[in-house]
Amino acid sequence: MENPATYKTRKPGGKGKPNPIDAHVGSRVRLRRTLLGMSQGKLGQAVGLTFQQIQKYERGANRIGASRLFQFTQVLDVPVSFFYDDMPSDAGNGILGLAEDPAAAFEQGNLSRRETLELVRAYYKIADPSVRRRMFDLTKALGRSGGEANEKDASD
Repeated sequence: MENPATYKTRKPGGKGKPNPIDAHVGSRVRLRRTLLGMSQGKLGQAVGLTFQQIQKYERGANRIGASRLFQFTQVLDVPVSFFYDDMPSDAGNGILGLAEDPAAAFEQGNLSRRETLELVRAYYKIADPSVRRRMFDLTKALGRSGGEANEKDASD
């Protein structure tokens, strides 16, 4: 396996392949931005960039520096760890760290579906925290019972 340190910094206009970690972090920026209903232009304005620069970050074409990542945490209201959550095990190119075995990652495709985004936006529009928590618990319970119902349907 290739070491991430072997990825060369691309020159402007270069046709190198983005580092998989940069691409993952960029996709997490895009995910959070879209969950908040924020445009690339609005995010760019909040951190002093153009929407084109945000596009490059989101694609992984440009690497996000530590200070810029910190700005994104402030604007997008997430911890730094959010940008590394659910990183595919092959993104680190075989470099072993101190982490435990990776948890089963939620399918990234589900997170970008319009239905998911609308559901999350509606959930966060619930002003009363206790109502929001009850909705969360109900949704989890329905998800658990859905698996049991599917097993019964298959056996009938």
